[in-house]
Amino acid sequence: MKLFKIGRSSFFLFLAAFFFLFFANCGEKKSKGESENYDIGDPKKKNNIILKVEDSFYFNSDFEKYIRGTFGEDDNALTIVSLSRLFDSFIEEKILLRAAQNQKVSLTPEERREYLAKLSSEVKSDESKVSVEEMDIEVIFDRLLVEKYTYAIVMDIDVKDEEIKEYYNLHKREFLQPERIKVSQILLETEDESIEVLERIKNASEEDFRKIAKEASVGLEAFKGGEMGMFEMGQLPYEMEKVILSLKEGELSSVLESSYGYHIFRLDKRFEPELISEKDASPDIKMRILDQKIKQRISWYIEELKKNMDWSFYPLNLSFPYQTDNSR
Repeated sequence: MKLFKIGRSSFFLFLAAFFFLFFANCGEKKSKGESENYDIGDPKKKNNIILKVEDSFYFNSDFEKYIRGTFGEDDNALTIVSLSRLFDSFIEEKILLRAAQNQKVSLTPEERREYLAKLSSEVKSDESKVSVEEMDIEVIFDRLLVEKYTYAIVMDIDVKDEEIKEYYNLHKREFLQPERIKVSQILLETEDESIEVLERIKNASEEDFRKIAKEASVGLEAFKGGEMGMFEMGQLPYEMEKVILSLKEGELSSVLESSYGYHIFRLDKRFEPELISEKDASPDIKMRILDQKIKQRISWYIEELKKNMDWSFYPLNLSFPYQTDNSR
């Protein structure tokens, strides 16, 4: 169904940077001042009104559902700044939800079924800590309705060829590929075995190298004839990279010992730095420009709704000390 594919690239693209901040902050330790200042599930504040959008009222319990629908039981890892930005998002989602309801936008039974099936599949493939069964169905369908509504707002956005060309000419440095190398290896378990194999392949053709790699190597890439793939500077361990970069194309290294075993590397090919052509870069550029336009359109639209809709929020009623976003 088109709705879900496009919807994800509208509202949730707008929130992408925001969620990146949350997940990044989840890994950070809270400061001493933050660690005991709040309890998202504080029963004393559960029924405090934190947001009013026209005739709809939202409570701390609603915000708690919103958080746990995203982070599961890991919400205690969120910093106060992250919770504050999440609350900003909560406000904007509820304003968009009311705008959708005012315009009689609704979900069909088929859309609900397909979305739940798709969400269940994504959660399993991502090995998420939050199962669909643990999510609040009302929260899920509210978010889907917002997706459907915001898709209608951005569906006419397009990117012209002239815009792609201009972006490419202004950002060519972003499309400069550094030097790359294509590498293969034979990995052995013992030094004696590796010396023996090296003697066998010293003057062997590439075809013979690959045949022996399939037969003798214990590396994961053995089934591919030892092909490890393409690498840029710094992507391989320093000791390995130092040896490999000293080789000429088609040349074999001496035996190198590591914690994995005994390696014999082959430098298959060097690729000099090159500029990706405008034609090859176009799909990526188009998505970048499209994402930017979508974010700008949704941001502008939400600000207009905020100006014209009757809404209020009550940060002092929250179960954590809300911090204003000074970057806006």
